[in-house]
Amino acid sequence: MATNESAEAAKVQEKQTNCLACNKPLKKIKQYYRNQKYYCSKKCWKKSLKPKEEQQ
Repeated sequence: MATNESAEAAKVQEKQTNCLACNKPLKKIKQYYRNQKYYCSKKCWKKSLKPKEEQQ
């Protein structure tokens, strides 16, 4: 039974509450969803892509 409980806990993901780029709280009205992640605006989404592009 213990393995089933740990497997179920792994499946449940916590709801994202802050923007990944600027760490502002996300409001239901204003959310930008891209690549299975939430951002507060398109500007923040583009901002989060820049570091990845510089590494390549």
